[in-house]
Amino acid sequence: MSDDKSAAENFLDSAKAKVNEGADRLRAAGHEAASHVGGSTLDNAGDKAKAMEDRAKAEVHNAEAHANYNEGKRESTDGDGH
Repeated sequence: MSDDKSAAENFLDSAKAKVNEGADRLRAAGHEAASHVGGSTLDNAGDKAKAMEDRAKAEVHNAEAHANYNEGKRESTDGDGH
C-alpha cells in the first residue's frame, strides 16, 4: 500500500485481492476433493498439501483485501481522496 494511491485505487486493489482469495479457495476445494478420490495415499497426501497451501494463500489475499479496503476508506474520509 502506497501513500500516493487514491481511495479508488485502494478499493480496486481490495476487490482484486478478494477475487484472488476466491480463486485460491476454489483451487483448495478442488485439491481437497481430489485427495478423497485417488487410490494412491501419496497422491492424496500431495493433494491435501496443495489444498493447505491454497488456503494459506487465500488468507494472505484476505488480509491484503482488508488492508487495502481500510486504506481506501481512510483516504475517502480524510477529505481529499488521495
